[in-house]
Amino acid sequence: MTMTILRVVWERHLRERGDVPGWVMITLMTAGVVAGLTAIAGPRMTAMLNQALSSVGG
Repeated sequence: MTMTILRVVWERHLRERGDVPGWVMITLMTAGVVAGLTAIAGPRMTAMLNQALSSVGG
């Protein structure tokens, strides 16, 4: 009985592969979006941060 349960669980484990390719694609697409936004808006965001820090610091 126990061996049958273990065999069924092991067979289900072998069939279950998850959604790794989907997570890899989402991660790569997110990295691409962040890199694109940084390339486009990076200098302006840096200027805004410097202006805000200089106005606070006096």
